Amino acid sequence: MAPATDNIIERARRGARLSADEAHALADHHDLDGLMHAAAPLRDEAHGKVITYSRKVFIPLTHLCRDVCHYCTFAQPPKPGERAYLTPDEVLEIARQGAAQGCREALFTLGDKPEQRYKVAREELDALGYSTTIEYLVAMSRLVHEETGLLPHANPGVMTRDEIAGLREVSVSQGIMLENISERLLDKGMAHHGSPDKKPEVRLETMRHAGELQVPFTSGILIGIGENRAERIDSLLALRDLHEQYGHIQEIIVQNFRAKPGTKMANWPDPDLDDLLWTIATARLLFGGEMNIQAPPNLSPGVYQRIVGAGLNDWGGVSPVTPDHVNPEAPWPHLEELRERTADAGKHLAERLAVYPSYALDSARWQDPKLAPDVLECIDADGLARMEDWSPGLVVDVPAGYDFGPTRAPRAASEPVSPEVRTIVDRARSGESLGESEIATLFRARGADFEHICDAADALRQEVCGDTVSYVVNRNINYTNVCYFKCQFCAFSKGKLSENLRGTPYDLETEEILRRAREAWERGGTEVCMQGGIHPEYTGNKYLEIVSAVKEALPSMHVHAFSPLEVWQGAETLGMSVRDYLRELRDAGLGTLPGTAAEVLDDEVRAVICPDKINTAQWLEVMEAAHSVGFQTTTTIMYGHVDGPVNWARHLLALRGLQERTGGFTEFVPLPFVHMEAPIYLKGRARRGPTFREAVLMHAVARLVLHPQITNIQVSWVKMGEAGVKACLQAGCNDLGGTLMNESITRAAGTQHGQELPPQEMERIIREIGRTPRQRLTAYEDAPEERRETSFAAGELEPIVLSPAKKWQRDGEEPVHLVRNG
Repeated sequence: MAPATDNIIERARRGARLSADEAHALADHHDLDGLMHAAAPLRDEAHGKVITYSRKVFIPLTHLCRDVCHYCTFAQPPKPGERAYLTPDEVLEIARQGAAQGCREALFTLGDKPEQRYKVAREELDALGYSTTIEYLVAMSRLVHEETGLLPHANPGVMTRDEIAGLREVSVSQGIMLENISERLLDKGMAHHGSPDKKPEVRLETMRHAGELQVPFTSGILIGIGENRAERIDSLLALRDLHEQYGHIQEIIVQNFRAKPGTKMANWPDPDLDDLLWTIATARLLFGGEMNIQAPPNLSPGVYQRIVGAGLNDWGGVSPVTPDHVNPEAPWPHLEELRERTADAGKHLAERLAVYPSYALDSARWQDPKLAPDVLECIDADGLARMEDWSPGLVVDVPAGYDFGPTRAPRAASEPVSPEVRTIVDRARSGESLGESEIATLFRARGADFEHICDAADALRQEVCGDTVSYVVNRNINYTNVCYFKCQFCAFSKGKLSENLRGTPYDLETEEILRRAREAWERGGTEVCMQGGIHPEYTGNKYLEIVSAVKEALPSMHVHAFSPLEVWQGAETLGMSVRDYLRELRDAGLGTLPGTAAEVLDDEVRAVICPDKINTAQWLEVMEAAHSVGFQTTTTIMYGHVDGPVNWARHLLALRGLQERTGGFTEFVPLPFVHMEAPIYLKGRARRGPTFREAVLMHAVARLVLHPQITNIQVSWVKMGEAGVKACLQAGCNDLGGTLMNESITRAAGTQHGQELPPQEMERIIREIGRTPRQRLTAYEDAPEERRETSFAAGELEPIVLSPAKKWQRDGEEPVHLVRNG
């Protein structure tokens, strides 16, 4: 290998963009191992150990085509007595079979513009009520999506701008194979002779229109049809130019030609494996790590590890229902076999949608507004397919394949733990502070990596906290649901200035607050946790009055109250500094502060979900001030909506940084987003909470990342449910939180897990996983035996009274001064 080529490959491996001259230098490069050894690490830097595929159903709308490609068996001429197009009923029958088998993608494949060649096509379209094949395709895509929920992907060939725009309204992605840019292949005797739609400039123009219309687009090259390596490189460079201009090419397919009986190229030699590997590796080096490089697994059986080693990160669509109509002689691999062979290559197989993750996560840009909510409904925080019905707050089974004790994830037995994850976990267990990208890597873990993280977190929990699981007997008192902030995730707040106008606004009388607090004490409670909406008529004096009243009536009751938002708003309304106001709350009897209103401590996320709330710096400022005047506080994260691993990493780093300075946080409490009644979800702008994997990982990763600064990791039973609680207690958690007695906020969002988990149930859950329960106080001291005995003898709660917010309901004028961020 020439030194110059060595340098080119090394530059590409380090992520440099190769020039056209440098790319062409690879055409004569024959050290395949060297090429692959550069391509695979480049892939790994962007995609880690994940190899994706799409579970699809293949819908051949018509086999008619005006082109006559010499290698194709998909395109067929009209046959007497046979329909030219599938009927709507036939289309739906195929789609329903796919949906029943768990498919998510409806892949529409068809010939190019058959009505321009065949009279029977024109007549049948006319009878169906359409003038073109594309019009019929649009209608069938809409029908399939509306009736089955499958997400259509269409490969109809060359299209006009208007046709692409029409199809964008009913499909999540589209595609056309460039195949090759060489005009030579149109010559007589060559593969594309007599096929007007295979003119390179026509196909590139279609892709250009798709880029302008922001359509996620698939393309690629077909190798072994008479082209040479230089022409392959020219083709890849043409696709790269388009992608650099529009950013819309979501995958590059490298498809190897296979000779088929009955075609003019039946005796043409197939490209050998080395040729396929060279092309995959070259494509990876030309497009860089981020591009999705695909090769169909059914066209290269038995050599999966070699193909993965060339830099591939996607297997394409695999159907459990329908054959590959383009290559009918090549059956799809069984998905379990594909998973095992992928694991043999050291990778984890993960399902995606027809639209790739980065495009799915940015659906507001890349999808029609009518389709964007459906895409968000189907994805996880990485943009991959959501594989379960589980969501926080729902009473549903834990996803199949998880076996806790210690936590296990569904995975192939041969899949190894990645060295990168092992190294990061080891550093975290030693107490080192991790970087943002390292933490994000942990949050993206799947398969064996997921298992390793959960096991390591649980081992660390045992070292730090032992086998005791603590809980506190407390009562939630939400004194008002009237709020003038417009948090997009909140289904609790009510009132004419709230984002959520459904439900009755209330504002508890002081006597009802005290009645609930007394009842909590009589039932063994040691803490009242008090928070509410930001009522437009509340000032800082209201919070002082509430805490003073409770402490006067019940001097021994611990008051855990007021989020940083309430503290900040209270101080602002009184014209005081946050620190001075906190001192007044302390003197009035406030014991500790809850670390709510944190949501996600990343202003990119807050700008979407709570734009008028205090920002990240202000939240941290309130907490630091609280710690400085002697308060201990909890801390939280509310995750699984529009956020993701990088945002979560930033949140944990912000908490760790503050804890290193103050030591004031007693615990970390992950609060998974409960989506059912949340305004942002109902508007189609958020996912339906974290997946089960993500929820368990949040607790496990927090144990590792916050070590040794925050030693208590709590799991929320009201959001995670009993099975979720048991999982998290075996993945790093040591605390089960409070019995609550009343729970209003999560219940308003739609949770089905109830309002109270009494001590008997708390301890049953803890003992069932082999742990020892411990009833505690707010600051983690042991609860007095008298309180414990009283809590176990507690009677039924009296009905609560919700005092109507009469004045605010009646008053038509907005208060003069509503304190907001900025």
